[in-house]
Order: sequence, then structure tokens, then C-alpha cells
Amino acid sequence: MKHPGSLRKSRASVIWMVFFLVQPVLMATQANSQAVSENPYQVTYNWGELPGGRKMGVVTGVQPDPDGEHIWILERCGSNQCAGSDLNPIHKLDSEGNTVKSIGAGLFAWPHGFDMDDEGNFWITEGAPDGDRRGEAGAALGMGHQVLKLNQDGQVLMRLGEAGVAGDDDSHFNGPAAVLVAPNGDIWIGDGHRGGNNRILKFSSEGELLFKLGGGVDSTSREVGHFDDPHDIKMDSQGRIFVADRGNNRIQIFNQSGELLEIWTQFGRPSGIWIDQDDKILSPTGCQEHSGIPAGREAFALAMQPPAGSRISFRIMRFHAVAASSFWRLMQRVISLPDK
Repeated sequence: MKHPGSLRKSRASVIWMVFFLVQPVLMATQANSQAVSENPYQVTYNWGELPGGRKMGVVTGVQPDPDGEHIWILERCGSNQCAGSDLNPIHKLDSEGNTVKSIGAGLFAWPHGFDMDDEGNFWITEGAPDGDRRGEAGAALGMGHQVLKLNQDGQVLMRLGEAGVAGDDDSHFNGPAAVLVAPNGDIWIGDGHRGGNNRILKFSSEGELLFKLGGGVDSTSREVGHFDDPHDIKMDSQGRIFVADRGNNRIQIFNQSGELLEIWTQFGRPSGIWIDQDDKILSPTGCQEHSGIPAGREAFALAMQPPAGSRISFRIMRFHAVAASSFWRLMQRVISLPDK
């Protein structure tokens, strides 16, 4: 099977991270402290400049451009809200952090999930569920509860769901949090965000529903194959689907037919997932107050061992979104290896 991110993932071990709920970190054990002290990455804060020097809003996703020289950032229009704004939320940045292109003004209320398919098109979800105060401004404008496909000029190519209308049937969403587009064009959607439908749906490239897992309003469940806030979806080189079942403090892994393969609980409260070309997985943890881990005692960069029999290795980090890029100078500016 072709690797799901072959167009956009590099062969260099380069990591992009987007800070969302970053808090001071204290290590719970000496082993954890050692893991952090040996972390080779360095962080550059406030990297990147938007047009006119305007403030960058809450960043919910980053995708490396296929050209290997730029990245795309999704942010919420200078704040934590895009409803009623005339600002572009999607930006293409060069190696120096300069914005070379911005698109998407007026298309989103509260953008959340962000993916790029193998043709370079963007897929973005409207992540505020019905009744969530963060979706009120969009609901007043008839926006929300959709997944949009855009090209890199900002032209809308496809819409899934009905704008401004929440639901749990086959044609509606309730604050979808995540989207993943497979190499064959199949569309996986995590529906929805906190208070949403708690289900995973698989669509064909044409938008035909193929099947769904879990689901239904007020359907929060710890049962196998059910979800509580499915916050991100990724696929590895074998075609396995990884779901960040955040509210249940676990990652559930499925095959292409929706059959459960494994459940991992060693990721704390996973907010996102990134799988590189070598099937190494990065999983940021978030919402510390709900994770069962005492405040101030969550690992910043804790190297972990994979489950027995698994060939996937991984590292836990406390961030909201993770992506990989092929551009070395970009890595040096955002998260860089120290000089040897």
C-alpha cells in the first residue's frame, strides 16, 4: 500500500508542533525527568509573521507543503473565533516564517481539524458541537457542522454536512473534530468534538457513506469501538486507522473495515496523532485536568516503548497538534536540534 503521507512527509526526522494548551511541566518521577533532560529538541516561540504583522490566533493545525519548502498553518483569525471575521485563517509560510499566501476568509466559524490529501487539497472541519458557546457566533450566521475541501487557492471543492445544522444521521455532523483523507481518496471523519456525536464515519472519495463506528447524541462510551471525543485520526503505512479517543484516555486502532485491532492506553489523554514515514508515532496529550494525571505532573517529552509485538515506536509530548516537515531550515527555526 502506498504510504498515506508520501507526498507530504519527509525522510528526515523533523517535527512540527503547535502549542495550544501548553502549561509549565514538572516530572512525576526521576525517570521522566531524565527523559525530558535528554530531549534533543529546542523550541523557538512566536515563530512566523502573518500579513501586516497581525496577531496569530489559536493554531489548530500545521501541514507541510508538498514542495518541502513551505508549511501551511490553520489559525482562528487572530483570536479563537472566525465567525464574522474577514481575516484569512489559512497561511503558507516560507523558511523564514514569512507569509507568502493566505486563503479561506469567510469560510469558517470555528475551524478545528486540518488535513492535506495527496493532491495538495485541504480538508478542514468545523469543530464546535451544538450547544457549545464557541459555536454560537457561527450558528447565528448559519455556519458550522461541516467538513470542507479546498484547493490551495481557497476554492471550495466539496462540502460534507449541512451548514449550521447539527445532527447524528448519515448526512449531518455535530461539531466534527477530525478528518483524514487516505491515498485512495476515502474520507475518515471524527464526529465530533466535546459534546458531539462520538463516532467515526468513513466516506468514499465522492462523499458516499461507507460505514460508521459508535455514535449518536449523548453516546459517550468506554466500550470497545465507541468513543468519547474522538479528537484526531491518522493512518499508518499498513492502512491501520488510529483514533485519538481523547475522553477515554486511549488510542483505538482499526483496520480499513472498521474492525478493532488494538487499544493503547499509555498516551495519557491524546489530543492528536502524527505518524511518520517510518511508522513512528507522536501523540500530544492535552486537557490535563481531565486526564487523571495530577496538575503539573504531565510528561513533556516522554520516550515510550511500543506494546509487545508492535513495530511502532512513539513518544508522548504535551501539545495540541503535530506534523512533520522536510525542510531543515524550518526545523531549526521552530524545533531544532542543538549544535553538536
